[in-house]
Amino acid sequence: MSHSTRSHQLPQQHAPETESLPPDEPGDALPEEPGDGPADGPAEGPGDGPLDGPAAGLSEHAPDDPQAVPPDGPQTQPADAPHTEPPPGGWRDRHPVAARAAAWTTTALAGALVLVTLLLPNSADRLTAAEFVRIPVEGVAGAALLLLLPPTARRVAAVLAGVALGVLAALDLLDIGFNEVLGRGFNVVFDWVLLGDGASFLQDSIGRAGTIGVEIAAALLVLALLVLPALALVRLSNLMARHATRAAGTTLVLGTAWVLSAALGLQIAGAPLASRSTSDLVQARMDGVSATLKDERAFAKEAASDPYHRTPGSRLLTGLRGKDVIFTFIESYGRSAVQDPLMAPGVDATLAKGTARLRAAGYSARSGWLTSATYGGSSWLGHSTFLSGLWIDNQQRYRTVTAGDHLTLTSAFRRTGAWRTVGIMPGVTKGWPEAKFYGLDHVYDSRELGYKGPKFSWSTMPDQYSLAAFERLEHGKPHDKPLMSEIILTSSHNPWAPLPKTLPWNKVGDGSVYDSIEKSGKNPVDVWQQTDKVRTEYGKSIQYSLNSLVSYVEKYGNKNTVLVFLGDHQPVAKVSGDHASRDVPVAIVAHDPDVLKRISDWHWTPGLNPGHQAPVWRMDSFRNRFLTAFGSHPGPAPKTSR
Repeated sequence: MSHSTRSHQLPQQHAPETESLPPDEPGDALPEEPGDGPADGPAEGPGDGPLDGPAAGLSEHAPDDPQAVPPDGPQTQPADAPHTEPPPGGWRDRHPVAARAAAWTTTALAGALVLVTLLLPNSADRLTAAEFVRIPVEGVAGAALLLLLPPTARRVAAVLAGVALGVLAALDLLDIGFNEVLGRGFNVVFDWVLLGDGASFLQDSIGRAGTIGVEIAAALLVLALLVLPALALVRLSNLMARHATRAAGTTLVLGTAWVLSAALGLQIAGAPLASRSTSDLVQARMDGVSATLKDERAFAKEAASDPYHRTPGSRLLTGLRGKDVIFTFIESYGRSAVQDPLMAPGVDATLAKGTARLRAAGYSARSGWLTSATYGGSSWLGHSTFLSGLWIDNQQRYRTVTAGDHLTLTSAFRRTGAWRTVGIMPGVTKGWPEAKFYGLDHVYDSRELGYKGPKFSWSTMPDQYSLAAFERLEHGKPHDKPLMSEIILTSSHNPWAPLPKTLPWNKVGDGSVYDSIEKSGKNPVDVWQQTDKVRTEYGKSIQYSLNSLVSYVEKYGNKNTVLVFLGDHQPVAKVSGDHASRDVPVAIVAHDPDVLKRISDWHWTPGLNPGHQAPVWRMDSFRNRFLTAFGSHPGPAPKTSR
């Protein structure tokens, strides 16, 4: 064979359709045999892992072998055929250094992602660098398992494990968010409904467009958490299979290091070097689900057992007959408002002035502390705990109790037949079937209060307007029975911007006067950029609600007015601080001194501001104390002899 013939046959010795790939990992300068590793069979194809074979696509004969013969036999070309060069190689051939760097980087990122998801804590205060430089036992055990599995099972296991890690990471992030807002972790059984409430709150705070943006970002994050860890584990498992010996040795070393660290109690920045956080969190979630299901059954029995269940109306609340009784919840009015160094001066001054104003109008007050069943949100849990005398700290308990006929403070007034019972609920924007459970003859929600003004972020209307509507629709009208009213004041609801202003009562009208006030108010996005701004505006919102309530009693109260007002829960942690208590102020205001004499043994503080040493009760204990103080006697009426 002549030299010229050899030169024309050379291009046919290569496979131009297949890229020749450089090694992706350190130590792979020499070509490898096709295939994943010792037990993997056929090669997986280019790009399947960091170590794609550098000799992929080449003939098993050397390209310059003069005796090389194509599989379909010798071929010749015409003597006058033009000389052609092989087509250019792939991107990896043209940029071998960049390709190797990209492969190394991808592998490193895959390893970092798996490590982060394994070590991610579920509380914000543990999000430190030291938390992520520990040895996760789950990673060591997982690596050992992947090394033992055959190729197909290995890939399936890697995908499933990656998805599981993504789900656990998502739950950890939900825990962080719930702890920051509600002071507790996310309950995987019944907290999903709160995500919808959060979206509604966002829309009220930052608008529909901003909420859609947040929802899209959240959906993309969830998708990434489900996909990326799975891809990362597949890549790493392929790498381990191709380097089985080195991977097995590394796994053994890490396993030994974990055992020694655990035995010696080694720590890094106060955290154990030998981590099993993922296993502990999984176990905690399983225990939580089990406890939730058990709690549901136990609580159903507790709710069905009520000493006042069969008490006739004639034996209830005899000490308040003839009084107009108002139960008022002030949104997010917590202990922090009256004791925090930044917010307390303004709120305490408002309470002191309010006490003096009420005293001048002939009223007296006593105040104490209640520990709420909720924190940072879920106000309905606080309302139902206070009124039912049951500890309702989750959504399932709320559903259970409101589906039954457990006696509440409000339904006790209705049972007597001596009061008309009404609710002023500006935060209710649609049908509210719980009205029947609470024993309210009529509920005025946001659609029935006649408001024509603007919303103030989440709050559908200012507190002063809600009180003015109560006066116009019920309290100021002639009635043949005294009123028992439940009023929810919402102006102090998160995000505390913009805020309404106190107006002369004759200027409130239909609420359209608030248009200019709302437009000139602060933007919640601007306020929330700095913690001090948020806390300052929160304090102002509490002052506004308290001023509105005190002013209402001054103007429209009478000798038969009895006001019970309290906070439903503490504000979010950004305002109340980390590890704040769940205590909220509660006060009773009355014109008739006999009303307060009945609670003299409560040892509450005189005035509207409870002292530091005032008693602290659980919120669920208030119902029975109140019923007892005002002449209620549990059980059926005694039989009379004939």
